[in-house]
Amino acid sequence: MQPDDDDTGVRRSSRGRTPSGRPNPVDVHVGGRVRLRRTLLGMSQEKLGEALGLTFQQVQKYERGANRIGASRLWDLSRVLDVPMSYFFEDMDDDTVQHSPMNIAQVPSEPQVHEADPMTRRETLELVRAYYRITDPSVRKRVFELTKTLGGASLAPTAAELDDDGVLDEDTNEPLGEAAAE
Repeated sequence: MQPDDDDTGVRRSSRGRTPSGRPNPVDVHVGGRVRLRRTLLGMSQEKLGEALGLTFQQVQKYERGANRIGASRLWDLSRVLDVPMSYFFEDMDDDTVQHSPMNIAQVPSEPQVHEADPMTRRETLELVRAYYRITDPSVRKRVFELTKTLGGASLAPTAAELDDDGVLDEDTNEPLGEAAAE
């Protein structure tokens, strides 16, 4: 049961959940980042659970945001998944930030339901892992170009902007050929 705020009549969140009882969007975001990193590493929920001393069901609950991740567990996750703790909070949209437990009583509306980020879809993660398993840089570059062509991505970097490993040179935002000529 959730207590009422005497001044506004708004029900306060219990255990960080939204007034409707759904998981807090911040917890869902953090869980999604856990899942993203685990999947990018090719690690199963069972293996992650073993490394943390948990069952795979507990890992599932964390990843869905159904159970909140405490600070000490987040620390353990950052070490096992080899990322800084800040990784779990990256790319959080403003709507999610507004629904932090501290702000929930002040924001009576439910968070908007956003379509799933394509970067967190299993298909995307498997594609990225398969791409980076291509050892021949010229083949990787051709696969990248083919994918761009098929996707009609006009804003994607050109082959000249990619290094020999098919990775964008983000430091200079210049084509590598021009940067190398200087």
